[in-house]
Amino acid sequence: MGSYGLTEEIRELRARMKDFVDNEVFKAEPALHHGLDGPMDAPAYAEAQSLMGDLKAEAKRRGLWALGHPADIGGGGLPFMSFVFLNEIIGRSEYAQWAVGSVSMQDSIMLYLYANPTQRERYLMPLVNGDIYPSVGLTEPEVAGSDPTQMRTTATLDGDEWVINGHKWFTSGASRAAFTTCFAITEPEADGHRKFSSIIVPTDTPGYQIVRAVPTMGHTGGQHCEVVYDNVRVPKSNLLGARGEGFTIAQKRLGPGRIFHCMRWLGQAQRAFELMVERANTRWAHGSFLADKGEIQRYVAESAAEIQAARLMTLDAAMAMDRGDEARVEISLIKFWGATMLHNVVDRAIQVHGALGVTSDTPLDRMYREARYARLYDGPDEVHRMVVARRLLRDPGAAPWA
Repeated sequence: MGSYGLTEEIRELRARMKDFVDNEVFKAEPALHHGLDGPMDAPAYAEAQSLMGDLKAEAKRRGLWALGHPADIGGGGLPFMSFVFLNEIIGRSEYAQWAVGSVSMQDSIMLYLYANPTQRERYLMPLVNGDIYPSVGLTEPEVAGSDPTQMRTTATLDGDEWVINGHKWFTSGASRAAFTTCFAITEPEADGHRKFSSIIVPTDTPGYQIVRAVPTMGHTGGQHCEVVYDNVRVPKSNLLGARGEGFTIAQKRLGPGRIFHCMRWLGQAQRAFELMVERANTRWAHGSFLADKGEIQRYVAESAAEIQAARLMTLDAAMAMDRGDEARVEISLIKFWGATMLHNVVDRAIQVHGALGVTSDTPLDRMYREARYARLYDGPDEVHRMVVARRLLRDPGAAPWA
């Protein structure tokens, strides 16, 4: 693995991260599940927030906080590939990215590249420190989220203010966020993607209305929000980047983010694999342990092969990005392949656990739901397959092995 840049220093850091995730975050999961999935005004939610604050403080004490963020804004300054390796460990728990300050990586990259000095001070620095959370307004219920050119939300200049009107949903975390980076039409006469700009909207701005937290596959808390922008006014200076750059800015956020997702999925799959193996080695049925049965052995072997294949594909895509390549083929390949791998491995682990696997007594039921989400967010499988196929049909030399 040395060729991928996994140095002894990063191995040691991975070991310290794994100790924190497995021994601190894992044991906090039940209380975090119970509190953060429920109403924000419930005592359990406040208790979960307090517990998360304790985890953040412990991560900072151990030198594990915001390691992938640039050093000049308060992060650990780790190179991209080094952080990719760490994200595999962080992914072992859905809450670890919050506990170690990496949940804001995508938005921090976006702000680091495009924010003006005032925006950096007001939003980026507190974001890296974990004092505030971000959200992004892209998806709209009336049009296909996989085709951003159909977005209808508008922002027009009135003097020194942007006036925003529109309807978004799956603005994830908006109910807890300090701001939303809203993508809207500002250049209606421009062609295609050049119509859109990105504007920072504080969530306490008049007219910014959270209609509801959309219930999704067992989640009823404040994660995925439906938001109406009703003549929302923000200063002209809240424009992020230049006018008409919205799509470019979104891609700068999504590209690295997809790699981060895929590495976290590996952590989830590896944890599910470990649970499957433990169950197979200890569960007695029909005269032998499950581990002695050929079908279960097939589950284990196929899961190991799929995890390792996805891992190498993800590292290959990350290496391409690390050397300055856009890596569109590599990223699309691993995005749909990795999501399918995660689903398959978690599904087999549930099957080996039997009835226990569909209860909340193990993390598998939540992992299974998250695996289903993975095939949709940051581009559905179908779009990524289309991107790969069109590119390779036009130019077979664009294949990663060419």
